[in-house]
Amino acid sequence: MDDAIQREAVQVLDLCRARGLTVSTAESCTGGLVAGALTDIAGSSDVVDRGFVTYSNAAKQEILGVSLATLDAHGAVSEETAREMVAGLLRVAKTSLGVSITGIAGPGGGSDAKPVGLVHFAAGNGKDVIVRREVFAGQDRAGVRRLAVLTALAMLAELAARAPLR
Repeated sequence: MDDAIQREAVQVLDLCRARGLTVSTAESCTGGLVAGALTDIAGSSDVVDRGFVTYSNAAKQEILGVSLATLDAHGAVSEETAREMVAGLLRVAKTSLGVSITGIAGPGGGSDAKPVGLVHFAAGNGKDVIVRREVFAGQDRAGVRRLAVLTALAMLAELAARAPLR
Protein backbone atom coordinates (compact mmCIF):
# COMPACT_ATOMS: atom_id res chain seq x y z
CA MET A 1 0.00 0.00 0.00
CA ASP A 2 1.07 3.56 -0.75
CA ASP A 3 2.74 5.14 2.34
CA ALA A 4 0.56 8.28 2.25
CA ILE A 5 -2.63 6.22 2.03
CA GLN A 6 -1.45 3.97 4.84
CA ARG A 7 -0.72 6.99 7.08
CA GLU A 8 -4.19 8.46 6.39
CA ALA A 9 -5.90 5.12 6.99
CA VAL A 10 -4.07 4.63 10.31
CA GLN A 11 -5.03 8.16 11.35
CA VAL A 12 -8.71 7.51 10.60
CA LEU A 13 -8.65 4.25 12.55
CA ASP A 14 -6.84 5.81 15.52
CA LEU A 15 -9.21 8.78 15.68
CA CYS A 16 -12.23 6.51 15.44
CA ARG A 17 -10.97 4.11 18.11
CA ALA A 18 -10.30 6.96 20.53
CA ARG A 19 -13.88 8.15 20.04
CA GLY A 20 -15.69 4.82 19.73
CA LEU A 21 -16.73 5.48 16.12
CA THR A 22 -17.44 3.08 13.28
CA VAL A 23 -17.03 3.72 9.55
CA SER A 24 -18.69 2.60 6.31
CA THR A 25 -18.00 3.53 2.70
CA ALA A 26 -20.04 3.95 -0.49
CA GLU A 27 -17.72 4.03 -3.47
CA SER A 28 -18.18 4.38 -7.17
CA CYS A 29 -15.04 5.43 -9.10
CA THR A 30 -12.71 4.13 -6.37
CA GLY A 31 -14.24 0.65 -6.54
CA GLY A 32 -13.70 -0.19 -2.87
CA LEU A 33 -10.19 1.22 -2.52
CA VAL A 34 -11.09 3.32 0.55
CA ALA A 35 -12.53 0.31 2.36
CA GLY A 36 -9.51 -1.65 1.16
CA ALA A 37 -7.08 0.92 2.53
CA LEU A 38 -8.77 0.84 5.93
CA THR A 39 -8.97 -2.95 6.08
CA ASP A 40 -5.34 -3.33 5.00
CA ILE A 41 -4.50 -2.22 8.54
CA ALA A 42 -4.49 -5.12 11.01
CA GLY A 43 -7.16 -4.77 13.68
CA SER A 44 -9.37 -2.46 11.63
CA SER A 45 -12.44 -4.63 12.26
CA ASP A 46 -13.22 -2.70 15.46
CA VAL A 47 -13.82 0.43 13.34
CA VAL A 48 -14.75 -0.64 9.79
CA ASP A 49 -18.28 -1.98 9.48
CA ARG A 50 -18.89 -2.32 5.74
CA GLY A 51 -18.22 -0.93 2.30
CA PHE A 52 -20.44 -0.79 -0.75
CA VAL A 53 -19.22 -0.52 -4.32
CA THR A 54 -22.13 1.19 -6.06
CA TYR A 55 -20.65 1.59 -9.50
CA SER A 56 -23.86 1.54 -11.51
CA ASN A 57 -26.79 3.92 -11.17
CA ALA A 58 -28.97 0.92 -10.34
CA ALA A 59 -26.71 0.02 -7.41
CA LYS A 60 -26.78 3.62 -6.17
CA GLN A 61 -30.58 3.49 -6.24
CA GLU A 62 -31.12 -0.04 -4.90
CA ILE A 63 -28.50 -0.12 -2.15
CA LEU A 64 -28.27 3.53 -1.09
CA GLY A 65 -31.64 4.93 -2.12
CA VAL A 66 -30.30 7.59 -4.49
CA SER A 67 -33.35 8.91 -6.29
CA LEU A 68 -33.87 8.51 -10.01
CA ALA A 69 -34.86 12.19 -10.09
CA THR A 70 -31.42 13.17 -8.72
CA LEU A 71 -29.61 10.94 -11.19
CA ASP A 72 -31.70 12.26 -14.10
CA ALA A 73 -31.33 15.91 -13.11
CA HIS A 74 -27.69 15.97 -11.97
CA GLY A 75 -26.08 12.72 -13.09
CA ALA A 76 -24.18 10.11 -11.14
CA VAL A 77 -21.16 12.40 -10.84
CA SER A 78 -22.57 15.30 -8.85
CA GLU A 79 -22.66 16.81 -5.39
CA GLU A 80 -26.33 15.91 -5.13
CA THR A 81 -25.65 12.24 -5.82
CA ALA A 82 -22.70 12.16 -3.40
CA ARG A 83 -24.92 13.67 -0.69
CA GLU A 84 -27.68 11.13 -1.30
CA MET A 85 -25.13 8.31 -1.36
CA VAL A 86 -23.75 9.18 2.09
CA ALA A 87 -27.23 9.76 3.53
CA GLY A 88 -28.31 6.35 2.27
CA LEU A 89 -25.11 4.75 3.51
CA LEU A 90 -25.61 6.07 7.03
CA ARG A 91 -29.24 4.96 6.98
CA VAL A 92 -28.43 1.43 5.79
CA ALA A 93 -25.18 0.82 7.69
CA LYS A 94 -26.08 2.64 10.91
CA THR A 95 -22.42 3.52 11.49
CA SER A 96 -21.02 6.64 13.12
CA LEU A 97 -19.30 7.93 9.98
CA GLY A 98 -19.66 7.38 6.27
CA VAL A 99 -18.04 8.61 3.11
CA SER A 100 -19.24 8.50 -0.50
CA ILE A 101 -17.25 8.99 -3.68
CA THR A 102 -18.48 9.37 -7.24
CA GLY A 103 -16.39 10.54 -10.15
CA ILE A 104 -14.84 10.07 -13.57
CA ALA A 105 -11.51 8.27 -13.27
CA GLY A 106 -10.96 8.04 -17.02
CA PRO A 107 -9.38 7.70 -19.38
CA GLY A 108 -12.73 8.14 -21.16
CA GLY A 109 -16.14 9.26 -20.04
CA GLY A 110 -15.42 12.93 -19.50
CA SER A 111 -17.00 15.99 -21.09
CA ASP A 112 -16.49 19.76 -20.99
CA ALA A 113 -18.96 20.02 -18.10
CA LYS A 114 -17.64 16.94 -16.30
CA PRO A 115 -14.01 16.34 -17.21
CA VAL A 116 -11.97 13.23 -16.51
CA GLY A 117 -10.66 13.61 -12.97
CA LEU A 118 -13.83 15.20 -11.57
CA VAL A 119 -14.75 13.58 -8.25
CA HIS A 120 -17.50 14.48 -5.78
CA PHE A 121 -17.25 13.44 -2.14
CA ALA A 122 -19.58 13.55 0.85
CA ALA A 123 -18.72 12.50 4.39
CA GLY A 124 -21.28 12.51 7.15
CA ASN A 125 -22.00 11.54 10.71
CA GLY A 126 -25.79 11.80 10.69
CA LYS A 127 -25.77 15.49 11.68
CA ASP A 128 -22.94 17.11 9.73
CA VAL A 129 -22.04 16.58 6.09
CA ILE A 130 -18.82 17.69 4.44
CA VAL A 131 -18.86 17.86 0.64
CA ARG A 132 -15.95 18.36 -1.70
CA ARG A 133 -15.55 18.69 -5.43
CA GLU A 134 -12.12 18.01 -6.85
CA VAL A 135 -10.76 17.91 -10.36
CA PHE A 136 -7.61 15.83 -10.42
CA ALA A 137 -6.50 17.15 -13.82
CA GLY A 138 -3.57 15.60 -15.63
CA GLN A 139 -3.83 12.31 -13.74
CA ASP A 140 -4.23 8.89 -15.26
CA ARG A 141 -6.92 6.55 -13.92
CA ALA A 142 -4.70 5.23 -11.12
CA GLY A 143 -3.73 8.77 -10.13
CA VAL A 144 -7.34 9.97 -9.96
CA ARG A 145 -8.30 6.98 -7.84
CA ARG A 146 -5.28 7.40 -5.52
CA LEU A 147 -6.02 11.08 -4.92
CA ALA A 148 -9.70 10.29 -4.38
CA VAL A 149 -8.80 7.73 -1.71
CA LEU A 150 -6.55 10.25 0.05
CA THR A 151 -9.27 12.89 -0.05
CA ALA A 152 -11.93 10.51 1.29
CA LEU A 153 -9.67 9.39 4.15
CA ALA A 154 -8.84 13.01 5.03
CA MET A 155 -12.56 13.82 5.14
CA LEU A 156 -13.23 10.87 7.46
CA ALA A 157 -10.35 12.00 9.70
CA GLU A 158 -11.76 15.54 9.77
CA LEU A 159 -15.18 14.33 10.88
CA ALA A 160 -13.75 11.86 13.39
CA ALA A 161 -11.56 14.55 14.95
CA ARG A 162 -14.68 16.64 15.66
CA ALA A 163 -16.24 13.91 17.82
CA PRO A 164 -15.59 13.92 21.56
CA LEU A 165 -13.12 11.45 23.05
CA ARG A 166 -14.77 8.63 24.91
